Amino acid sequence: MLKVMFLCTGNSCRSQMAEGLARRLGTGLIEAYSAGVIPAGVNPYAERVMQEIGIDISGQRSKPIDKGLIERMDVIITLCEDAETSCPVTPARIKRLHWPVRDPVGTVGTDDEILAAFRKARDEIRARIERFIAETA
Repeated sequence: MLKVMFLCTGNSCRSQMAEGLARRLGTGLIEAYSAGVIPAGVNPYAERVMQEIGIDISGQRSKPIDKGLIERMDVIITLCEDAETSCPVTPARIKRLHWPVRDPVGTVGTDDEILAAFRKARDEIRARIERFIAETA
């Protein structure tokens, strides 16, 4: 089983959605984890848009980057520039990927507009994970 860590700034949205998606889409292939540079709690909008596609991330929690855990990963995927630059140096055997995804947390507008931004991030992450699984499997 491939151990994959998803990193973003707050571990509140993008990396949480990626962890949930990788667990569902990569069942039996991926052991998914997530963490953040500055953990900020799981965003309720992230929970809502994931629930829309039948994935419950409400039990996940926001976690800081754990260097020891990172060193046990096979792949580290950063989802923002903060995580890319703040991720500790890792052994050469760990594959590093950078998937910059716009942070929907900063979206200002109506509830529908905010949800649309979270859906866009979710769908982009989902497409990247599906491609990653197809290329890895």
